[in-house]
Amino acid sequence: MSDSEPKTSGGGRLLTVTAWTVLVLGLWMWGREITDMPTPSRPGQAGAMVGAGLPAARTPLPAGAPPQRVDVPSMGIRAPVISRGLDRQGAIEPPPYDQPGTVGWWAGGARPGEAGTALMVGHVDTDSKPAVFYGLSSAKPGDKVRVVRADATVAEFTVEEVRVFERRSFDAHKAYGPRVPGRAELRLVTCGGTYDKVAKEYTANVVVSAYLTAATRR
Repeated sequence: MSDSEPKTSGGGRLLTVTAWTVLVLGLWMWGREITDMPTPSRPGQAGAMVGAGLPAARTPLPAGAPPQRVDVPSMGIRAPVISRGLDRQGAIEPPPYDQPGTVGWWAGGARPGEAGTALMVGHVDTDSKPAVFYGLSSAKPGDKVRVVRADATVAEFTVEEVRVFERRSFDAHKAYGPRVPGRAELRLVTCGGTYDKVAKEYTANVVVSAYLTAATRR
């Protein structure tokens, strides 16, 4: 296990309120501007910059359908999704502490599958065991993330990058801004790095970047 892997040794802990602030650094200041981008002018343009061996991007889905569940088969994740807003400090409200198996979706941003960047956050651990996104840093390019939407559409995303952003040098545009204009993109975010027992927070955030590659009907 690398230093970037979240740990629960010596007793787990839920994410503190201050640790969530970095998850929306910039969103509080710029709102949807940081995650929204215009639709490309030519079909297929959005898929022109994907990594070698990864599938081309699919045309974004119509807006309007919120997410209901997120599945990451490679990590055994099958979790319900709830809408979350921002708290008084400008941070995404995390899923309730008594629901560590639930994923929070920032309802002020893009909906998964539409053009722009949809943001989902989840706890890394609890007081006694791993939480929904404990294994997130083990994701690899090519892994699939499926989001079940309220319109019965299943939006399938392909992971293209996994990064650990240190909180001291966190860059919201690099973490959340669309990697290719016009694509439908997804970010899965949790805590990472090491746990500072004095500050009672993690030193970094794990950000998994994915983009829409397929869509089916349930």
